[in-house]
Amino acid sequence: MSLSPVPPPVNGPVGPLERGLAVLRELTRLAAHEGRTTVRPGDLVRGTGLARSVVDRVVGTLEQLGYVTLDGRDIGLSVRLMQLGNAYLAASGLPAALGPFAQRLADGLDESVSVAVPDGDGVRFVVQMTRRRTMSLAFRIGDLLPAERCSPGALFAAEWSGSGWAAWRARRAEDPLDTSFPTVPPRHRPASDGDFEAHVKEAARDGWAADDQLIEPGLVAVSVPVRDASGRIACAVNVVSHTSRHDVDSLRAAVLGPLGAEVPAMEAALAARRPRPAAERVWGTPGGAPTALGEDPARMAKRELGAGFLQSLARGLAVLRALGGTEGAGQGETASAGGGRGGGMTLSAVAEATGLARATARRSLLTLVELGYVEADGRAFRPLPRVLELGYAPLAELGFTDIAQPHMRELVRTVHESASLAVLDGGDIRYIARVPTVRIMSVNITIGTRFPAYATSMGRVLLAGLDADARAAHLAGVRARALTRHTMTDVPELARVVERAAAEGHALVDQELEEGLRSLAVPVRDARGRVVAALNVATHAGRGTAESARRELLPALRATAARIEADLATASAHHALGAGERVGA
Repeated sequence: MSLSPVPPPVNGPVGPLERGLAVLRELTRLAAHEGRTTVRPGDLVRGTGLARSVVDRVVGTLEQLGYVTLDGRDIGLSVRLMQLGNAYLAASGLPAALGPFAQRLADGLDESVSVAVPDGDGVRFVVQMTRRRTMSLAFRIGDLLPAERCSPGALFAAEWSGSGWAAWRARRAEDPLDTSFPTVPPRHRPASDGDFEAHVKEAARDGWAADDQLIEPGLVAVSVPVRDASGRIACAVNVVSHTSRHDVDSLRAAVLGPLGAEVPAMEAALAARRPRPAAERVWGTPGGAPTALGEDPARMAKRELGAGFLQSLARGLAVLRALGGTEGAGQGETASAGGGRGGGMTLSAVAEATGLARATARRSLLTLVELGYVEADGRAFRPLPRVLELGYAPLAELGFTDIAQPHMRELVRTVHESASLAVLDGGDIRYIARVPTVRIMSVNITIGTRFPAYATSMGRVLLAGLDADARAAHLAGVRARALTRHTMTDVPELARVVERAAAEGHALVDQELEEGLRSLAVPVRDARGRVVAALNVATHAGRGTAESARRELLPALRATAARIEADLATASAHHALGAGERVGA
C-alpha cells in the first residue's frame, strides 16, 4: 500500500509530536549557537512560541522518555536523545559501509576525512575521521552546512531539480548571511548566487569539487562523489586541510588520486550494505525486552504518569526510533528500495516493532514525513538525515567523563557519599572524574590523582577486567608494600582477591590504602563488553561495617554503572566518543 502523495499534517492527537520536535530543535539550537548546556523553560517559550504550560508538558514527557535532563528548572539534552539520530545512521548503513574507507584515507593522507549527505539545500555530515592537531579541523556528526559554502554542496546541487534550486534561492533570500547555520561563521555581506551556480557547473564537469576557504579563512577541502546503484550521488567524501599545510591546488594534487582509487570500492560497499539493526529496543531501557504485541507502552505510561504525559509525542518518537532497525518486524515486512538506499520498513513492521496499532503508527509516520524526518517510498519508510538535527551534533562532542558525570552526581545524591571514576595507568589507577559529597568529614581526592592499583577497589576491578595473561603479567610486576596495617601485600593472595572480584563483579577495600577509608567499586564496560573504567563510592570506615556498606551501596553503584554503559553504547554506536577523556581506545 503506497501512502504517497502525503496528505497535509494530521490535526489533533499528533500535534504533541510536532510540538515536541520543536522543543528539541530549540534546545539543540541554543546548545549549538550559544554553547549552553542547560536552558530554562522561558527560553523554550520564547524560542518556540509555545505556551508555558505546553512547554512544561513536553519537557516532562521528554524527561520521562530519557531524552532530556531536568535539574530543578534547568533543562538539558540527554545522551539518550542520540538514539533518534542513531536510527537514521543505522538505517542508512553509511557509517558501517564507508567508515573503514574514511579511516584508511585519513591514515594514508594524514588529513581529516568526512562523509556528507545532501539534506535539502544543505549538507549534513554523517562520518568523521579526525587527525588531531593543535589546529584541529573537523565537523561534528550531524552538523549542517549551507550547500554553497562547502565542496560537497556543489556536487549535490548538480543534481537539484528546479524546485531544489527554488528552495535554495528562497533560503538565501531569507538568510543571506547564513545566521541560521551555527557551524559556519556568518557572512559579512551577501554572496552572489552566480558564484555558487558557476561552482556547481565546474563540479559537474570535473567530477570533483573544492572549497577554497568558503567555510572560514584557512580551511580548504576537496570532495568527490560516491554514487548509488542508480548512478545518482548518494554521498560525498571530503578531505579537509589548513592553509598552513596546503593551498587548494596542492591539496587537490595530493588527494584526488587516493580518493579516486577508493571510490569504486566505496560504491561497491554502498551497494552491498545492509541497514544495521538498532542497538536499543524501541521501548524501555536499552537492551530491555520488547513489549508484547498489542500492548501500547505510551498508553501504559499515560496511565501511570497521568495527564501530563503526552502519549502522542512518545509514540511518534518510538516510531522514529523503530525505523533504525527491523527487530520485531514480521517475516517479509521489510521493504526493498531502489537506488541502493537501504530497505526501510513497512507500516506493519513499524506497528509491530513499537506495539502500536497500525492507524496510530500511520498517523505518526505521516506527520514525520510531512515534517521532513521520514521518507515514504511506496511501502517503505526510511528516516532522513534531518533527524540528526535533534541534538546529535552537540551530544556527539561529549567525551567519556562528560557522559559519566551526570550519572555520578545522581549517585552521590542517592547515597550521600563521594563517587569517582578511574582508569588503569601502568601499575596505578588514575582518577578521571569525581563528584564529592558535602560532609564535615569527606574524602578529598582530585582529578589526575594516582594510587597503586593493588591497594584500591577500583584497581582490583580494573585488574579483574584484564584477560588472564595480562592480569598475571601485571600481578607478577607488583612490588606491594604496606600502606596501612591492613594493606594486603602477599601477591598470591592479591591474585585470589582479584579473581574473586572478576567473579563477583565488584571489589571492596577496607582501610588498605588509608586508615579509615573504605571503598567499593564496580566495572564500567564499553559496548563490546570490555572493562574500560571503574566506578567507586568512598566512605569513612566509621559509618558502619564493610558488609553494611556492600549491602547499602552496591545496588546503587551497579545501577549507575549500567546507566553509564547504556549511554556509552548510544554515544559510540556509529563513531568514536568526543574529545573528553578517552578510554578503551
